[in-house]
Amino acid sequence: MEDFIKEQIKIGLRSLPYHLLKSAVIPRSSAETEKRRRQEFICGVCHPSDDIELIKGANIGWIRVDIPFPFDKDGNETDSYRAFKERAKRFADEGIKIMAVTPYHHDYTAAGIVIDSPAGEKRIREIAFYLINDLRGLVAGYQVTNEMGIPRFTVPLTIKQAARFIGIQLEAMFPHRGDAIIGYNAAGPQPDLQYYMKPYYKYCDYVGYDLYMGCFFSLPGFMFLFDAIAQYLWACTGRPILLQEFGYISEGAPKTKEEKREIIRGYGFDNEKEARKHIAAFVENLPPYMKEHIKHVCQNNESKYLDFVFNGDYKNHIYRELPKITKIPGYPHTPQGQADFYRDIFKRLYKRKCLIGAIVYCWQDSGACYVCGQTDCPTETRWGLVDMDGKPKPSYYAVRDAMGEIRRQQK
Repeated sequence: MEDFIKEQIKIGLRSLPYHLLKSAVIPRSSAETEKRRRQEFICGVCHPSDDIELIKGANIGWIRVDIPFPFDKDGNETDSYRAFKERAKRFADEGIKIMAVTPYHHDYTAAGIVIDSPAGEKRIREIAFYLINDLRGLVAGYQVTNEMGIPRFTVPLTIKQAARFIGIQLEAMFPHRGDAIIGYNAAGPQPDLQYYMKPYYKYCDYVGYDLYMGCFFSLPGFMFLFDAIAQYLWACTGRPILLQEFGYISEGAPKTKEEKREIIRGYGFDNEKEARKHIAAFVENLPPYMKEHIKHVCQNNESKYLDFVFNGDYKNHIYRELPKITKIPGYPHTPQGQADFYRDIFKRLYKRKCLIGAIVYCWQDSGACYVCGQTDCPTETRWGLVDMDGKPKPSYYAVRDAMGEIRRQQK
C-alpha cells in the first residue's frame, strides 16, 4: 500500500498545480457539456429500494446500481444478472433512468479471469461488449467499475492496471453505446488515475468523481471543494463532469477517552498504546469481518496494519465515532444538518457549468457498516434520505425541493 500512496503523491505533485492553474483560466464549460445540461441535469440516487413512487416523489430521475457479474462457470447468465435486468425494466418502465456500475475486478478474478493477461483482457472486452448490447434500452448510463484509487476497491491491482481495466471496457463499449452515456469515476481528483486514463478520455461521455466532505478521517470539510475539484477535473480531462457520489451523514458523534478505552479493552488490550505495540495480535482479536477487511486491504502484510488501523480513516470504525472536527462547519451530523447540506449544495452544483449532474449517496440508512460490519458505526450506516423502515427523513424533502427547483429551471 505504501507504493500505492507514493505513486499518488508523486503524480499529484506533478499534476495538481498545473491543472489547478489551468482551471482558473479555461472556459467554464464546452458546447458538448452545455448540450447535455440542456437535455437533462442528472439528479439521481444510489442504491434505491423498490419504492418507485417514493423515489419519483423526490424528483429523482436516475438511480445508480451495480451490475452483477453476468455469467456462471458454464457461461450461462446468472440468476442475479437476470434479476438485475428484471428490476431495471421495472424502473425504466416508470421513466426512471439507470446509471449502472459494471462488475468490479474481483468479480472477474472470481470467475477465473486473469485481468492483466492477453486472454483476460480479451474476455473483459467481450463481457463489456455483451453488457452494452444486452442492456440496451434498459440502462441509460454506465460507470465502468468503481473508485479505482481507493485501496479497498483497487488492491491487488496497481493504479496503472486499474486504469487499463477501465480503459479497455470503455473502448469496447463506446462504438455500441447508442443513446447511453459511458464514463468512469474517481474518489476526488485522483491525479494518478487521471494520468493513466488520458488515452481513454476519447471514449468517455463524462468523467465522474465521488466526494464526501466532513465525513471521513479526522478532518473538516468545506463546500467550496465540490466546486474546486469539479473545475480541476474539467481542466484535467476536458470531458463533461458528473458528481457520481456525494452525501452527508445524519448521525454520529465523538467518543470520550473512557468510551474509547472500553472499546479497546473489549478486544483484549488495556489501551490504544498497547494495541499499537501489538498490532498484529490486536487485528487477530477483532471480529472476523473487520479482520478480513484489514488483511485484504493490507494484502496480509502485518507491517501495514498499524498505519491502516490507527493512522487513517479506519480508526473511526474501530471507535465507531465521528471525531469532533469531522464535519462541514455549520452542518452538524444530525437529520436536520444533513437536510441543510443538501438544500445548500445543490444550488452550488447547478451553477457549476462543467457539471452535468449529481447522484446522492444514498437512498436508505443501513443496519450495519459495510466496511467494518458493526451496527453502531455511523460511518456507513446513516447516509440515507429515508430511514431503515423506508420513512422519509428531513433530507428527503430537502432533496425533493432542490431537484424540483433544478427541473423548473430547465424548463
